[in-house]
Amino acid sequence: MTEISLNVLDVAENSTRAEASLIEISVLTDTSEDTMTIIIKDDGCGMTPEQVAHVEDPFFTTRTTRKVGLGVPFFKYAAESTGGSFKIDSTPGIGTAVTAVFKLSHIDRMPLGDINSTVHTLITFHPETDFLYNYRYNDRSFVLDTRQFRQILGDVPLNSPEVSDYIMDYLTENKQETDGGAIL
Repeated sequence: MTEISLNVLDVAENSTRAEASLIEISVLTDTSEDTMTIIIKDDGCGMTPEQVAHVEDPFFTTRTTRKVGLGVPFFKYAAESTGGSFKIDSTPGIGTAVTAVFKLSHIDRMPLGDINSTVHTLITFHPETDFLYNYRYNDRSFVLDTRQFRQILGDVPLNSPEVSDYIMDYLTENKQETDGGAIL
């Protein structure tokens, strides 16, 4: 994958297949620590320790449509190749948390990419799933919580054109205000 946001999309799609009702995505950048931390946490079916060990193996997948699962191994490699770290914590019946820490200034760090479009795509293509998105750049941050949107909107679906456009505008404006247009 050429952008970190595509790894986020892949892992979050795994969360939807694990029947998560809430997926939390955090992008936390700390320039003084020279780190970008990505956390994707869900309340899906979870995995056993054996399944967690297999998930990092590129030749293991639970999907029947292909014989390899490269998403998680690529994400792990991308983080560790920058001098960062990668960890999966999972408990059956509770959920899974994937944490990737990237060394921000490392020459091999992929760009974050279009994280706004990634989050927007997840929300609009999975309108039955709630998402809690936290974007932090140093000491500034914003949160998008689809549960709050649902309280305000009532029966109006999150993937209706007007709501979808609003969500994308919300993401774009708040990211710009939070990071000042930093290219990550």
